Parts: sequence; structure tokens; C-alpha cells
Amino acid sequence: MVIEIDFNSDEALYLQLRNQIVLGIATSRFREGDALPSVRQLAENIGINMHTVNKAYSVLRQEGFVKVDRRRGAVIAIDIDKLQALEEMRSALQVILAEACCKNISREEMHSLIDEIYEEYGGI
Repeated sequence: MVIEIDFNSDEALYLQLRNQIVLGIATSRFREGDALPSVRQLAENIGINMHTVNKAYSVLRQEGFVKVDRRRGAVIAIDIDKLQALEEMRSALQVILAEACCKNISREEMHSLIDEIYEEYGGI
């Protein structure tokens, strides 16, 4: 598993780790049922604290991307309720689109950008 952490970034390490795993799910590098490395193993591989990995896994569990199995550890389990996910996306997009409007980015430019990014993740 390739996880890229930017130690010079202002973004918290646990969020970077969370985002890398979500991107891995979106690009099919991680699939439903895949086991993630143990907290200890991933912390050693990346060179970060075990508590940081544990926090990222906890956030992923709360968001419905992973479940914790006593025998297998953290396992990819994409069970977010679609309606809840759509509402969360709506809230996030409202801010992003407001910023785009403030910077005179057109609807067509936004649609093109969204299509481009969505295609990278094998969107339908």
C-alpha cells in the first residue's frame, strides 16, 4: 500500500492519511473487504506515531469507510448511507461553489473540472 504523506503540509497527518485511503477506495486500489495494515505496521512504514494512524482509522470508521474486525483489523467497508453522503457533499460543495463564484470561475469551467476529476475515479 502506497501512502503519500507530506510532512511539510499544514494539513494534519491523520487527515492526510484518511484522505489517501479514501482516494485509494475511489481509484479501486482498495476494495470492499480489503484489510488495511495494522496501526503499528502502517505507523512504522510511514514513519508516524501509532496514535495518528489510530485517529485516521477512527475517523474512517465513523464515516463508514472501514469497519474494525477483531481478527482482521481495519477492513474496507463502504456502507455510508447514500442520502447522508449526498447531504454532506451538498454542504461541502456549497462552500466550494461560493468560492468559485467569488473568483469568477464559470459554471462550464466548474462542470469541466468536476467531470475531469470524476473520470479519474472511474465515475459513472
